[in-house]
Amino acid sequence: MSQLNEAIARYHRILESEPYRDLSWVKTMQEQMEAENLSRGGRLLCPFLRPNFVTQKQYDTLVKAGEALMSAIDRMQKMALASPALLARMQLLPAEKMLAAIDPGYDVPEVSSKLDLQINNGSLHVTQYNPDSPTGVAYSEGLSDIFYDCPPVKEFRRKYNLTRVGGKRPFLAALLKAYKQFGGTDRPNIAILEFRNPSGSSEFELFRDMFRKEGFPSEIVTPEQLEYRNGVLKAGNFEINLIYRRISVQEFLVKFDLSHPLVGAYRDHNVCMVNSFRSELAQKRAMFGLLTDESLTAKFTMAERKAIREHVPWTRLVKAGNTTYNGDTIKLLDFIHEQREKLVLKPNDDNGDGASFYGSELDQTAWERAVRTAQRSPYVVQERVETARFLFPMLNYGHLEFKEMQVDVHPQVFLGKVSGCSSYVSAANATAFSSSAGLTPTFIIDSK
Repeated sequence: MSQLNEAIARYHRILESEPYRDLSWVKTMQEQMEAENLSRGGRLLCPFLRPNFVTQKQYDTLVKAGEALMSAIDRMQKMALASPALLARMQLLPAEKMLAAIDPGYDVPEVSSKLDLQINNGSLHVTQYNPDSPTGVAYSEGLSDIFYDCPPVKEFRRKYNLTRVGGKRPFLAALLKAYKQFGGTDRPNIAILEFRNPSGSSEFELFRDMFRKEGFPSEIVTPEQLEYRNGVLKAGNFEINLIYRRISVQEFLVKFDLSHPLVGAYRDHNVCMVNSFRSELAQKRAMFGLLTDESLTAKFTMAERKAIREHVPWTRLVKAGNTTYNGDTIKLLDFIHEQREKLVLKPNDDNGDGASFYGSELDQTAWERAVRTAQRSPYVVQERVETARFLFPMLNYGHLEFKEMQVDVHPQVFLGKVSGCSSYVSAANATAFSSSAGLTPTFIIDSK
């Protein structure tokens, strides 16, 4: 049994032992989550009774691979912005192209971003990159603090060292560094841009409170509140120097056009926005198609090429024509039809409007229908990544229950450097929202 599996089994035995069969400790923990605003829409963010564990070796690999991939993505974005042919392969909307052409005023395309990883024993694969409006930094820190001191984890820590990783402070440091690169010299007023949240509490409030505690005036604002006059962006009487954008580019463009006050202030370099509108380039799944095209990455560093080769699944935009796979030239549509079992079709935009199709879950007739769907709108084809599955304890009508769940590990990246991660746990093969899904903190585990 591996170190990780042994540790998980030990933790589960602790939960089933006499001192913890009385589940009053769970009620206490849930009350702490409510008190710390770790809920959304009246539902706790974490329905699980254990953290996700990763070994030190897995975390070190995660950091090394993640930072090399960040460097490669940064390099590819700059190449795409300089090449109309490469930019066309990203399938951007005209308004997205116009916004991407505006210099944000600081060096890196993404100040804050998030990777979506599947970690299976010795393998690590990236399935998604979210640089547009990543979430979970504040939530995962709050959950880590609560779990670290709950009774079963305290018992578990007698045999294992647990390390909490990341949090809100590295994110604030990245924000301020971007603002300094932008040319800001004063202490900025920080606006957190979001649509109105009908459920009340949100992660935005945790950030606002932290910014204020650190001495930075901060408000949560909506796009409708923004005004731009005489070179100043304001929401009511609140003058804004730095915006933390929690609305995706596509969400913004659905409701507003390029005459919006935010776009004017951003274009005139009178507000520093994190992340910039350029983040939409890397948000497209077609970015993985560029990264896995070896003709484009031949001059990348050895570390970047190694990270792409070992951790990024082969990806191509779905369209008729020839491409390459493992060094061979193939007819892409023929290849997709013939290799159903190992492929998945995904929308180029991760906006929830299009379905993903897993060839291993469909018969040939259904797969061919899916391929036709993928040809009608921007879709990518990607090698399927094996999902990581582990048993997780949770309450079911007041009783302890263990369920096999899929685990997505989300490293948080600030200015190209990995600084901690959260984990999202969901029902295996779930295709829609499930009440047995949510965040859980991630701890690095090591035997004493």
